[in-house]
Amino acid sequence: MPLKSTSASPPTQSQPTRSQPADSIVSVQNLTKRFGNTPVLRGITLSVQRGTVLGVLGPNGAGKTTAINCLTTLLTPDSGTATIAGYDVVRQPEAVRSLIGLTGQFAAVDEILTARENLILFGRLLRLSRKAAHDRADELLTQFDLSEAANRQVKTFSGGMRRRLDLAASIVVLPLVLFLDEPTTGLDPRSRQQLWSVVQSLKDRGVTIILTTQYLEEADALADQIVVIDHGQVIAEGTVDELKDRVGGKFCELRLANLEDIPQVKGLLADMGDIVTGEMSEGGAIAIAAPKGASTLTEIVLRLESANIAIADISLRRPSLDDVFFALTGHTTQV
Repeated sequence: MPLKSTSASPPTQSQPTRSQPADSIVSVQNLTKRFGNTPVLRGITLSVQRGTVLGVLGPNGAGKTTAINCLTTLLTPDSGTATIAGYDVVRQPEAVRSLIGLTGQFAAVDEILTARENLILFGRLLRLSRKAAHDRADELLTQFDLSEAANRQVKTFSGGMRRRLDLAASIVVLPLVLFLDEPTTGLDPRSRQQLWSVVQSLKDRGVTIILTTQYLEEADALADQIVVIDHGQVIAEGTVDELKDRVGGKFCELRLANLEDIPQVKGLLADMGDIVTGEMSEGGAIAIAAPKGASTLTEIVLRLESANIAIADISLRRPSLDDVFFALTGHTTQV
């Protein structure tokens, strides 16, 4: 949903001025938030560069949504500072709302109105002319594959259709910063791919995007930078490649034709490096570091063939974000 103010503009010189590092459009310093006696945010610090996508990963209950709600002025943090384009989210909330859009975890559109009526309403609230609001609604209905359902009440929509409409509503007027809180939850693969395309096109147009997601492949595909939050703290940050390098470089994943051979295989390969079963490997496979890439893979094949051990499958790959997340937190994002 758009959070732009319909009654206020960014502060003039007579109002509080902006304070923003030159190289970032979103800046967060030591943000904390408690609910009763329970600390939810424990000093979050991060920054986001203009025109980039920041992926925020973390298990359920890590504090991702609370952080988003603080940055979008829906919650007031207990301490710390956060600015959007230089405007403080606590002292200048009206200015912040005029610059941002939000798609939350639950659809914010009116179920009684049709899809077209919802988008026109948002356009008019955001001060578009009647014609501009109608034109923008039609454009977004086409973009999000909702044209055939344009005149249906939203209460008849599937969950995926509502999610697409909700995202469309958040960009009726292009925001400077767009917050997407698990935007593809409940979407089928085709709809998810459509949303990915929209996110990429918004980035190409200079929109800064903060994306929380449970789908690690989504962050892998879209994010320029990633922060991992666990127990209300940032425990890791960097590019996808940087985080993968923290787990390790390439490794071989090996599946045996006979699982009873695993102990013998571990002995045969023990001098080649650490062997992992069950963490970075899947389905009973064995994973072993492969610093020499294909040469390591070849050596493994030769050793097992010499011992007459049948290989069902062997591959060379880099760690996935799933591997990174497990290594950093000890559990999956679904916890």
